[in-house]
Amino acid sequence: MPALTPDELGSMPLFACLPEEQRTLLLDRHRETSYQLDQVIVMEQDWGESLFLIRDGLAKVRTYTADGDEVIMSLLGPGDVFGEMAALDGASRSADVVALTPLHLVKMRSAPFESLLGQLAPFALALARLEAGRLRDLNQRFALQSADATTRLLDALAYLARKSSGGQDLQSEIPPLAQREIALLAGLARETASRTLSKLRSRGTVNEKNGMLSLADLKPLQKRGLIP
Repeated sequence: MPALTPDELGSMPLFACLPEEQRTLLLDRHRETSYQLDQVIVMEQDWGESLFLIRDGLAKVRTYTADGDEVIMSLLGPGDVFGEMAALDGASRSADVVALTPLHLVKMRSAPFESLLGQLAPFALALARLEAGRLRDLNQRFALQSADATTRLLDALAYLARKSSGGQDLQSEIPPLAQREIALLAGLARETASRTLSKLRSRGTVNEKNGMLSLADLKPLQKRGLIP
């Protein structure tokens, strides 16, 4: 993949408000790297002064309960940044970030990023919107913990589709993922997720082609209040 240019950086929502000079500053001495499926990019409690931008692929932000159970906190897709909180407050990383698919990342220095946040209110506001969106997603998933399996799985598939598309396309194709990962995201046992997914396929709600899932019918999500 060709190196990221300031113009391409400006096409991403978080950086759209920045003039070219500032986008060029952010990319000063940046590094681009690729990760394979299941590779850990950052680990909880690590220290780091860099932040990362996803150009292509999906990642999960995970932590573990006191009993050792894995919990997926959020998903990251094209245009998302991570590592920004540790870079800004100097604390250790708050969670692991793991590749769900092959990833292409841009590693940026935190100093120019932090400086621009202090200088440009629109940039700080864009970051606040990004963080608010993540919190909103997390709140919805926790609110659905007591919902039925179908509702939880539909919500997880819609979340995956949005992140895969880098936007708001709920019917975007989802890259092939292990059913364990989909089950974890939905907060279901793998066997329950598998049975529920089979039902959704048989009803025509979910399509599968070449191992990639997509939501063919959004009406069930509307009926459950998952989307307007």
